[in-house]
Amino acid sequence: MVSEAKNIIVTGGAGFIGSALVRYLINDTENNVAVIDKLTYAGNMDSLESVSGSGRFRFYKCDICDRAGLDKIFHDFRPDTVMNLAAESHVDRSIDSPDDFMQTNIFGTYTLLEASRAYLASAGGCKENFIFHHISTDEVYGDLENDKDFFREDTPYSPSSPYSASKASSDHLVRAWYRTYGLPAVVTNCSNNYGPYHFPEKLIPLAILRAVEGKPIPVYGTGAQIRDWLYVEDHVRALYAVASSGKAGETYNIGGSNERRNIDVVNKICEILDELYPRDDKKSYKEQITFVSDRPGHDMRYAIDASKICKDLGWEPLETFDSGIRKTVMWYLENRDGWCRRVLDGSYRMERLGLGGGK
Repeated sequence: MVSEAKNIIVTGGAGFIGSALVRYLINDTENNVAVIDKLTYAGNMDSLESVSGSGRFRFYKCDICDRAGLDKIFHDFRPDTVMNLAAESHVDRSIDSPDDFMQTNIFGTYTLLEASRAYLASAGGCKENFIFHHISTDEVYGDLENDKDFFREDTPYSPSSPYSASKASSDHLVRAWYRTYGLPAVVTNCSNNYGPYHFPEKLIPLAILRAVEGKPIPVYGTGAQIRDWLYVEDHVRALYAVASSGKAGETYNIGGSNERRNIDVVNKICEILDELYPRDDKKSYKEQITFVSDRPGHDMRYAIDASKICKDLGWEPLETFDSGIRKTVMWYLENRDGWCRRVLDGSYRMERLGLGGGK
C-alpha cells in the first residue's frame, strides 16, 4: 500500500477485470477511484455494487472516445493515475464487426492519451506524480510456434485477429506518446484471465453456465489450444504493483504460469460440477461437450514469461489453476440467481457471439 492516497481513474471499470481492480482499490487501499465506463453489454454496475457506496468511489458514464467528456472528468477528479482497461475484447465479434474495436481500442486510447497530455499541461496536472497505465493482452504477440518458448517483453508483435491488431495498435500509441511527448506511461500485457464476474461470452463462465442449464458446452476445434490462465484477483494485484511502483516507459508481462489446453479446462470444470452440482441423471457433464468449428486464424498457444514483474516488483500469483478454477465454479453456482441472472436479462443469451452467431 502506498503511503499517500491517490486519485485513480479506471476506464472500463464496470467490466470484468476493471471491476475486480476497482473492488481491490476500494477494499484494500486508501485510494480514491473514479470509474469511466460507457456500459456496453459487457459492462455491469452490479459488479461494482459492493463498493459503490464508498465515499472514495465515483462513477462517470462516458465513452473514452468523448474528448470533451474526458476533459471534464480530468478537471473534476484531478487524477494521479489513469489505468486504461476500456476495450472491446471478444475475438469472434472482432472478426464479424471490427469497426467497434478500431474505434474504442485505437481511437479511444488516442483520445485518452491526449486528454491525459492536456491535463498534465494544465495547472491541475503534476507530471512527477502522474502515470498512464495501459492494460493490454498477450494476444498482441500472436502464436507461439515453439512449445518451449514464452512471450517476453521484447517478443515481436504479430497479431492474428482484428481484436489483437487493435490492441497492438493501442500499445504502440502509448509507447509513442511516452517517447514523443514524454507522457509518463507503462504497458502491461496479461494472459487469459478468469474468475468471478466474468461476462459469459468467454470460455470458462460460458462452460459453467451452459453445463448447469443442460445445454451443449461448445469447444472450438479439438480444444487443443493452449492458454496461460491467470486468476483475476492475482492480476489486479499485479496491476496495482505496476501502477504504484512500475517504471515509466517499461512493459511488464503478467501471467499465471498455468498452461492448459482448452479441452482440459472444460473437462476440469465438468469434474468440479460433477462433485458440487451433480446432474439429476448422475451422468458426467462431460457428455455435454460439443466440438464446434474453429475460429479463423485461431492461435494455438499463448504462454507468458512473468519473471520481470516478479523480480522487479515482487509480485507473484497466489492461486494455482486448480484452486482458482474451483473458486470460480463455486462463485457461479452461488450467483446463478443473482448476478448471472441479471447479466443474462439483457440481450445476451449465451449464444456464440461473432462469426455470424449474433452481435
